[in-house]
Amino acid sequence: MVKSPPVRKETQTTPKNLLTIYREKLPRRREKMGGGVKKENEKKELSNFNTTSTDQQLTDILLQIRASKTPAVINYGASWCRVCNQILPAFQQFSKDFPKLSFVYADIDECPETTQHIRYTPTFQFFRDGERVDEMFGAGEERLHDRLWLHS
Repeated sequence: MVKSPPVRKETQTTPKNLLTIYREKLPRRREKMGGGVKKENEKKELSNFNTTSTDQQLTDILLQIRASKTPAVINYGASWCRVCNQILPAFQQFSKDFPKLSFVYADIDECPETTQHIRYTPTFQFFRDGERVDEMFGAGEERLHDRLWLHS
């Protein structure tokens, strides 16, 4: 007796999660990796990179992020944190590589009132459509690059 293949049931669509977003972007990433050599004399401004030095500045930036549709990432670090200081140059470079994202660096010692909820440094928070959608603790250039690519 020959068994027939099981009948597939149609599933309901659910809101996109990070895995489905990743799967949608994967073909585009492979295309980008294959071509496109950057010109050495091509310089991009760091217009999408901000550093905050007061609680008021960070509060204003958070309000701006929540009001806009632009995806953003905030790097909460500290001047005394060795890992934070190691990842900061890469974070600044990524701001050139991902022009659609807004990048913000906030020192937890300079913004103590606004950063009370931060327990680990560095902490990266990702925002989309004004809502926090992801958070990453610790550093690692490749890991951070993948998260930025996912949220761009």
